[in-house]
Amino acid sequence: MTVIQLPRKIWECACGTGCLSDRLMDFGHEVISTDLVDRGYGGVRDFLETTELPNDCTCILTNPPYKYALDFIKHSLELLPDDGLCIMFLKTTFLEGQKRYDELFSKHPPQYVLQFSRRVLCAKNGEFQRMKDGGGSAVSYAWFVWKKGYHGDTVIKWI
Repeated sequence: MTVIQLPRKIWECACGTGCLSDRLMDFGHEVISTDLVDRGYGGVRDFLETTELPNDCTCILTNPPYKYALDFIKHSLELLPDDGLCIMFLKTTFLEGQKRYDELFSKHPPQYVLQFSRRVLCAKNGEFQRMKDGGGSAVSYAWFVWKKGYHGDTVIKWI
């Protein structure tokens, strides 16, 4: 069952070494890839200083630096047009915290939280083999999906 339909054009604004961007392109999406740091993939741009979306882009999808995740989401929701999608790959623990509740969840609830039913191998700077050799991950991840303007209840689905 498809939960959300991704638009053709997606901005991956914290692209790192391009893992997400490449996978999205494998599925036929046009991806604008940028990052604060030049890691040899995409353009160099400070997302949090950006004042407008790339042309015809209505979706921001990324795995943001966790300590800046709240800022990335709030900034995405400022930039996106009504019904635009902000999709963030985050630790499930992002649901916790009074500050996040006050500044984000109480005002802009995600439409969906797509919780992984198994542990996902997430490796810093794409070092997946190092992660596997170290025994994998004990961290729980989910895709958080905001649709700008949505104010209903959050639906949790397992993927």
